[in-house]
Amino acid sequence: MSTDRIAVLERMLLARPDDARLRFGLALEYEKAGRTDDAVSALQAYLASSEDEGNAWGRLGALLLRLGRADDARSAYRRGIEQAIKHGHPSMAAELEGALEEI
Repeated sequence: MSTDRIAVLERMLLARPDDARLRFGLALEYEKAGRTDDAVSALQAYLASSEDEGNAWGRLGALLLRLGRADDARSAYRRGIEQAIKHGHPSMAAELEGALEEI
């Protein structure tokens, strides 16, 4: 099923390449399908074009850690913590701080 969703989202992005929500959705589908490198690329593109409140930064951190990129994961978690605090999400910030401490 995820493969079908990926194909649909990829086609939609061809028509609307600046749609950040589509890019985020595609990243989630890549993650579900185990396509970690693609998920990282899609999240990075999303984050370059949209102000995230912390969630995408946390997902990026987890994916980077899965790829063995601990330093990059730390940076992503730190950025997620900053954004979560900025947008009034203290529980998300605490969750990301916990993930950061586990690295």
